Order: sequence, then structure tokens, then C-alpha cells
Amino acid sequence: MILWDKVLSMRRSTKNTARPKVVIGFLGTTLDEGRAERRWNRWRPSVALCQHETFPVARLELIHQPSATALADFIRTDIHTISPETSMTSHPIDIANPWNFDEVVVALHTFARSYTFKPDDEDYFVHISTGTHIVQICLFLLTESRHLPAKLLQTSPGHDPAEKSPAGTLSIIDLDLSSYTSLAPRLRAEKAESVTILKSGIATRNARFNKLVEKMEVVSQRSKDPILLMGPTGSGKSKLAKRIYALKKARRQVEGELVEVNCATLRGDGAMSMLFGHVKGAYTGALNDRTGMLKKADKGLLFLDEIGELGLDEQAMLLRAIEEKSFFPVGSDRESKSYFQLLAGTNRDLARDVNKGLFRDDLLARIHLWTFILPALRERPEDIEPNIDYELEQCAMTMGRQCAFTRDARVRFLRFAESSEGLWPGNFRDFGASIRRMATLAQQGTIEAADVDEELARLRAMWGREESADASSHASRLLGERSTDIDLFDLVQLEEVLRVCNQSASLSAAGRTLFAASRAAKTSTNDADRLRKYLARFDLSWAEVKPNLKSAD
Repeated sequence: MILWDKVLSMRRSTKNTARPKVVIGFLGTTLDEGRAERRWNRWRPSVALCQHETFPVARLELIHQPSATALADFIRTDIHTISPETSMTSHPIDIANPWNFDEVVVALHTFARSYTFKPDDEDYFVHISTGTHIVQICLFLLTESRHLPAKLLQTSPGHDPAEKSPAGTLSIIDLDLSSYTSLAPRLRAEKAESVTILKSGIATRNARFNKLVEKMEVVSQRSKDPILLMGPTGSGKSKLAKRIYALKKARRQVEGELVEVNCATLRGDGAMSMLFGHVKGAYTGALNDRTGMLKKADKGLLFLDEIGELGLDEQAMLLRAIEEKSFFPVGSDRESKSYFQLLAGTNRDLARDVNKGLFRDDLLARIHLWTFILPALRERPEDIEPNIDYELEQCAMTMGRQCAFTRDARVRFLRFAESSEGLWPGNFRDFGASIRRMATLAQQGTIEAADVDEELARLRAMWGREESADASSHASRLLGERSTDIDLFDLVQLEEVLRVCNQSASLSAAGRTLFAASRAAKTSTNDADRLRKYLARFDLSWAEVKPNLKSAD
């Protein structure tokens, strides 16, 4: 006690002009225990927090079980001995099970609402070194939500045996995360790493795509609801599904597998069996039990590509599986459980399919919570160059040899790929195939100008044939018998407009291509509206021209 007599003498000689410090905490029925004289030589949390010269406690609000009242009274006496200026108030609260979250949080919330706080006159601290882990978590949550207008206070016996004392150490935890200078850069770096995973490490430059990926990064980590990926064929839906899974796996948010199913390949009884499994004898040829893809995706991610191709019966069962996490395998009267997260991909306009009776409106409502529309490659010309490097890296891994463009060859290919000539109807699928062809044929791993010229001639010929095939029937298919009433002059013009529309992902994108010169001369103010009015002359709408992709305009 000699040490604490000196401390008391110093406290009495120093006039304390600071605002009173009030500490709220739980009685530690194990750590605070001790009645023999040697108790003064060991650390007891509720007593120790009143032993710090630089942190004078004016009042201790000590919460405890009614059965621990005698210990609380004894602690009050010890606190008065070492810190006479500290008053202690007991708050007996009956918590039957201090490990039950609901019970603890209700009891502490009730205490917080009934306690009279005077934040203009006093400073409050919540001591979180005692109580069960559930108690500590609840104190943290109530402090963070400002139900307890306080700062968190932590005490410990100290780590260095040579410096251990009955007072131990005391530290204040500030819940303002912005004040932790070491944390903010870590959080930014982690977010950047997550975005990089989603972009396959490609330094994309398109502002619209980068914003979409940033939002997808947030949703992927915070939500377990279905995610719908829309976009034209080859825009990267399947690859993105893999990256979402890789991100969630890296953050330990999924335990199970990524299970991929192309719904366009499912037909008849095989569709039900593939998705939901079957029992032996369910139908002719069902010789053994089969675990379906939904069960295989338990605790993981299920990616249903081309989900618009599913039959209505499969859609109904899928909806139940999403909402209830249960389904019946074919031929079974026993439910099977699977806790999967759904990723769905499509290049169809599902809302249009709902109107045609091809897709269930209730399923669309369920999977449409988070919808991301991937832009076509033509709408991302800034990203063509970084994707060249990515595709060359992929070729190197699969072919076992490095390959690179000469400077002149790279300029030639870029000029074509980024121009209006670069149609890329299959988007990144076509683009990757083009790079792979040149890398395969390149001598000594060097793609030269002649290799590029040969590839461009191949692309022009291939796309030219596709355009001719489409143009011969596109207007006639849309207009039907009405096409015979249109002058050939107007019909030829309409065919070209429809060709551009067919290669564009939105009304605005098509308008920007068709009216580029007018916009450059600042004589065109609304490309999308101008195109919409042109199509209306032939009683056509964007939805009819581009049925597989809904316009955001």
C-alpha cells in the first residue's frame, strides 16, 4: 500500500480542472475476485482502472448480476481505499445467460435508455475488459451506435513482466476509423485489390466499365442475393462470374465450389436431372441416384449462363430453391437442401420474354435485384490496348512461349480494332481469337505487320459475309409485307441503320455511331432521340430492332 499512499498524496496536491470521467463497465466475477492482502499485488480490472494517475475516474457505474452484490460492495471498498475521489454505483441486472446475444443486448439497451447521460458536463467511457465476449460485443455495438455516448476503454495487466503492476495498462479506443492513419491506406489497398481481381488484373480505362466494376465489388462482398449479368455474347459474363467467385473465395465468404451450367444445353427430363438431381428409377435410364448442380453448389456459387433458355417448369423449381434453399430431386419425395448464391447470365431481354410468356415474372423479380449490364467491346475502345496485353499473357500461358507485336504491327492492329471497322460482333470472344491466331502463326514469337495485315483481311472477309447474310433479311424480317411498300432507296438506308443498331448495345451507342459527324459539328443534340424518331418512320421501336438487349435509354 506504500505505493498507493504516494499516489493519493500526489492526487490530493493537484487540483483537477478537467471534466469528470465516468466509466461504465461489468464486474469481473473472476478477475476482480480476491479478499486476501495479496490481492493488492495482482491486476484486478475494475480496481485497476481507478489506479491510473493520468486517468482519474470520478464515477464508476458497475453492472453486475444480483448474485454478485457482495463482491461489488467489496470492490467499492477497495476502490475507495486507493481512490477516495472515485464514487461507485452498483447496477444489478439479472441476465440469466450472459452468452445469449439477444438477452444481453436487450438488457444493456434497457440500461442505456434508462441512464441519465450529461454529455455537456461529463466524459463517458465504456470499459470492455470484463464480461463475456458477448457482453463485450454488445457494449461495442451500443457504443458505436451512440446509445452509449462514450469512448471505449480497455485495460490489461501489461505484457512486459518487468513492468507489470497492479494498475496494468489503460488505453482509449477511438471508433472514428478515419483517425487510424495506418488503416485507411490498408482499406484502400484491399478495395483496389478486389477491383483488380474482378478485372482479371487488366488496367481498364473505360469510365463506365470501371464504375460498374467498383459497384460490383461492393455488392459481391456485401450481398448474398442473386446477381444478374446482362450483355451481348462474348462481353465477358462467364469470365466475370469466375472472378466474382475468386473474390469471394479470397475473402473467405464462400466454402463451396463455383458450379457453372449453360442452360442453353439443357432439354427435357435432362434439364431437371442436371439441375436438381434424381433418384434411381425416376425415369427410364435413371439407373442410379444423381446429385444435381444445385446440390453441388451448396455453400458456393451457382452460375446459370443463358438463364433465359430455361423451361418454365425448371424456372418454377429454381425460384423455390432460391427463396427456400430447398428442392425435390426428380422422382423423390424427400427435400434436398442447398445454400448457394445464384449468379445468372443472359444476352436476352428477360422483361420482353416475360411479356411473351417465356420467362416467369416472379423469377425475374427475384434475380433482378442486382443487375449489371456489360458493355460491348465496341463501346470500350479505350480498353482494347490493355486487353491486347492480357490476351498475349493468356497465349503465353497456354502455348508455352512468349509473343509480342512489333511497334508498327501493334499500331496497325490498334488503329483497326479501335475504328468503326472493328465490328467485333462476338466481342471479347472474337478479339481473343484474333490475338491467338496471330500469336500462333508468328515466327519466333514476333507478330509483324504482315501478320496483322493477313488477320485484318480475314476479319473483314468474315464480317463482310455476316453483314451480307444479315442485311438480306433483317429489314424484311422486321417489316414483313410492309417492306414491299418502301422505296429501294429508303430500304437500303434502313438496312445500314439496322446493321449499326444490331452491333450496338444501346440506343445511345447506335445514335453516336450514326450521327458522329453531326455531333462533331455540334448540330446534333440528342442522338438517341434522333434515331428513335427515324425508326418510328417505319413503325419500328428499339425493342423490336434489338430484342436481345434492353436499352437503358
